Amino acid sequence: MFKSIIVSFLLFVNFQIYAQSKPTSVDVCVYGGTSAGVIAAYTAAKMGKSVVLIEPGNRLGGLSSGGLGFTDIGNKYVVTGLARDFYRRIGQHYGKFEQWTFEPKVAEAIFLDYVKRGKFKVIYNNRLRKVTKTGNHITSVELENSINPNLKTNSVKAKQYIDCTYEGDLMAKAGVSYTTGREANGTYNETVNGVELKTQHQFPDGIDPYKIPGKPESGLLWGISTDTLAPIGSGDKKIQSYNFRICLTNDPSNKIEITKPANYDSTHYELLLRYLQIKPAKDWSAFLKPDMMPNHKTDINNNGPFSTDMIGMNYAYSDGDYATREAIIQAHEDYTKGFLYFIGHDVRMPEKLREQMLKWGYPKDEYTNNGNFTPQLYVREARRMLGEYVMTEANCLRKEVVDDKIGMGAYNMDSHNAERLVVNGMVKNEGDVQLRGISPYPIAYRSIAPKRGECDNLLVPVCLSASHMAYGSIRMEPVFMVLAQSAAVAACQAIDKRTGVQQIDVKQLQAELINNPLVDHSVAEILVDNDDSENIIKTGDWKRETTGGYGPSFLLDTAKATAAVKFVPLIKRAGKYKVYVYCPKVSRSTTITQIQVFDGQAATNKTINKNDIQVVGQTSGEWVSLGTSQFPAGKMAYVQVTNRGADGAVVADAVLFVSTDQN
Repeated sequence: MFKSIIVSFLLFVNFQIYAQSKPTSVDVCVYGGTSAGVIAAYTAAKMGKSVVLIEPGNRLGGLSSGGLGFTDIGNKYVVTGLARDFYRRIGQHYGKFEQWTFEPKVAEAIFLDYVKRGKFKVIYNNRLRKVTKTGNHITSVELENSINPNLKTNSVKAKQYIDCTYEGDLMAKAGVSYTTGREANGTYNETVNGVELKTQHQFPDGIDPYKIPGKPESGLLWGISTDTLAPIGSGDKKIQSYNFRICLTNDPSNKIEITKPANYDSTHYELLLRYLQIKPAKDWSAFLKPDMMPNHKTDINNNGPFSTDMIGMNYAYSDGDYATREAIIQAHEDYTKGFLYFIGHDVRMPEKLREQMLKWGYPKDEYTNNGNFTPQLYVREARRMLGEYVMTEANCLRKEVVDDKIGMGAYNMDSHNAERLVVNGMVKNEGDVQLRGISPYPIAYRSIAPKRGECDNLLVPVCLSASHMAYGSIRMEPVFMVLAQSAAVAACQAIDKRTGVQQIDVKQLQAELINNPLVDHSVAEILVDNDDSENIIKTGDWKRETTGGYGPSFLLDTAKATAAVKFVPLIKRAGKYKVYVYCPKVSRSTTITQIQVFDGQAATNKTINKNDIQVVGQTSGEWVSLGTSQFPAGKMAYVQVTNRGADGAVVADAVLFVSTDQN
């Protein structure tokens, strides 16, 4: 699929690059061709607005096409609208309903296809030089060529602007308030913000930090800070670490050998050797997190105390100029490529680990215009806007629930380490926090809008207004896409109503997101969740479980007495619908689940075998097809899950009805 898309798109891209020398005037200007940027631009274009998407590089999709194929979700329930459509299109490519693990080139092709179908203009290799405002209103942005800043500049005038960069550059140049680093716990009455010295991704006791063990006068090993540990819970401007999500392959026909990079320095990896001396590793998963993608490829992330995260080397990135950032990116690339080479070639590494590493290499068919290595640094966090509302730990824990919801979060409150230093004479990492057990919670529209009086025609769905720890839960690619779609709909509403983004009708925005999720007026799919009390009929003794599953909970039956749950959809438009039931992964589950589909006239019995369900990636379960049926309008049909013939726990979670009609 993606080959034909790329080939047909080359002429389109070339036209866009050629046309960028002309001044541009549009309804909506989206800055940043991340996954969020593409979705925002596509949304606004499908709503009938003229749109330009500005990308400082030459590749669309950000991290989603830059190596992060092992999607961080938390709960599929929060992935809605075009974000869900993206993962469905990934699934179609691989012959499935939806899929959450994928190759970078496949993701890029799908993002390019959004551009083609949306028919909006893309300006590549251009970055912000200046933002011009009249009062609190952006009137234009001035661009410079990312490769040669001395080339003639372009300007873009728009009615509304959306900043979809990971750095928040448009927001910052527009004079909107923001912060960086970590707040003290006391700032927002939180418990895990600021300085935190915890046990995960942590060095064991006994690892000497000095070049010559036991001799502080010899100096610290590379990567260890001279700072002292600040009080736990105190705030600072240190940034959680960045890395690259690494795509490798073990397919000999598609593999490029990992060679020594030009700036290789083996002393950068001495700490790994000392760690392995104290805690020997069976395989590379002790210091890498290699998740398998289709076609013998990986998405490798950080794992353990010494890994791909370049801890403490990114503090200047958020507010750095372009030259500073380029130097930081290059340093991270050198470190990462050197790390992979070190593992496979340094004779001090255990032989079995070297042999394992040497089976892998860079894929020939990925990042072909960037030396087969991703150009996208994993900027986990940079600037965070101080907007109309600040999302905090209280929101993530549902202690405070907003009513202007435009999306949901559900991932752990997750921060990577921010510094590596000496504590009690031993090397330690500081900053890693992973607060698990987060249920879906609403994200406020006010958190993507600047404060009133600062800017009335800008929305910021990526560097949104959140504390460090709340951002650690929100900062997931699917959520960014959801928020970007919401921002684009809001921007279009502001244009139509001729009002500022802070004054739009949020209820109208919410209704549009629900009723037109794919921005094409197609029949919206119908979800019946076990928490939808008006559409659920229960018999028997079902227990409500809140960990795992689809949505806030699922129902579990372990009794021998007869039990069943009817999921009754409200069908607004009669027609054919594909029916899916969600099957979470639970312990001691029944081998066979009996399900009945009633189409309003006749019942059909279905059987699901748990051995046929393969849960892939960071998902709690999978949608299982029950086939296609013709359903009448109203509430005459149902899908019933029973415990008949069960030999273990039975789950009743959610049922999905997807129209086969195009409009």
